[in-house]
Amino acid sequence: MGNPVAKARALTSALGSSTLVGRARGFTLIELLVVVALIAIGTAIVTLALPDPWTTRLEREAERLVAILESARAEARVSGVPARWEPTLEGFRFVGLSEKLELPTRWLHERVSSEIVGARAVNLGPEPLIGSQRIVLRIDERSIAVTTDGLAPFAVESGAAP
Repeated sequence: MGNPVAKARALTSALGSSTLVGRARGFTLIELLVVVALIAIGTAIVTLALPDPWTTRLEREAERLVAILESARAEARVSGVPARWEPTLEGFRFVGLSEKLELPTRWLHERVSSEIVGARAVNLGPEPLIGSQRIVLRIDERSIAVTTDGLAPFAVESGAAP
């Protein structure tokens, strides 16, 4: 009849085996719903973390304008001529500076518009103290401001423009 211990081990190992007999393999509906929910939450977090491309473009335009205005302001001081910056329908222009400077006259993106708060032009010099000035750049409903107190360099304003 054989060894009863060997038979007992065989039965135990057969009953304790991890193979599923008579049961379908796969995921339950609850497990699938949990995975889908986790993917949805992860996607939402990533989407909210991405910056708005139009806001990024507007910030880039403001930083570019700061650099251009500071270059023109320095040139006005060095040359000793009155200079100003004016917005136009196509972009902007510099009045009083030499054409040899070849300063830009257009925005990087055609949807950008600008408005000088309380004036028609921004005074750039030649005086070192030019007075407080504010330029608001817009793309659709988004806006950002470039300001100076007249003594400090132009800078992008950190808060939202009205």
